[in-house]
Amino acid sequence: MVTMTSLTLNNAGFSYGDTSIFKNITLEVHPGSTLCILGPNGSGKTTLMDALLGIHRLTHGSIYINGKDIRHLSPGQIARVLAFVPQNHAKHFSFSVRDVLLMGRSAYTHTFGSPGPKDLRIVDATLAQFNLSHLAHRDYTRLSGGETQLVMIIRALVQDTPIIVMDEPTAHLDFKHEITVLETIVRLIRNQGKTLIMATHFPNHAFFLENQGLDIEVGFLHREQLHMEGSPSDALTWENLRRYYGVDTCIMEYNTQKTGKIKQIFPISTTKEA
Repeated sequence: MVTMTSLTLNNAGFSYGDTSIFKNITLEVHPGSTLCILGPNGSGKTTLMDALLGIHRLTHGSIYINGKDIRHLSPGQIARVLAFVPQNHAKHFSFSVRDVLLMGRSAYTHTFGSPGPKDLRIVDATLAQFNLSHLAHRDYTRLSGGETQLVMIIRALVQDTPIIVMDEPTAHLDFKHEITVLETIVRLIRNQGKTLIMATHFPNHAFFLENQGLDIEVGFLHREQLHMEGSPSDALTWENLRRYYGVDTCIMEYNTQKTGKIKQIFPISTTKEA
């Protein structure tokens, strides 16, 4: 069951010593909405994601979850509201996939407690929902990159939070697994009403979500500022892509039998901007 949870940033800023990463970000993420944060490497997207999760404490401003300052929430309280899908996940121990997914239920177990029958049912049902029950007893360290990322998304789902934060969820994946992960993201938004905050290098990811009929807002993190530009159709113009990425592009529209009219960005060349 998805509860209605809002996330608000008020004049948020973060610095490493004298180096400012982002500043003056004021934003409200409404329940059930999708926010896609775009920007090139080094623009601060991962740092912003870590701040949302409470990993980094802001040097300026505040983050509120349902009106409560995140600084006054325990890690367990945050974990019941925000689930995280990282771009990389170290696999040091030979847990089964089922055990890794059960770790997503740790926010609901007592200290030194063990998962109960309800937790097991949730894990098994979610694996079945995505037709991945065959992975339950596989050694997690032996999964492919695409399988690993799907397991990370499923772990976020079994955590049963209203908001999911994803940092480069398709990083290092091949062509098919990239599309599989994006299709999985569409399913969890459409069928489960999750609020999604996703950071990505690739503007076409925002078009992919819009092409699937999702309501999505796009912001570019650029030179320490988050510039909200509206829907992908409004935001992903050749002017904005030139300004924020330093790339000349062509925006193409075409019709497919499966999804109707879709949009796609084709890069042409780099520029001296951005």
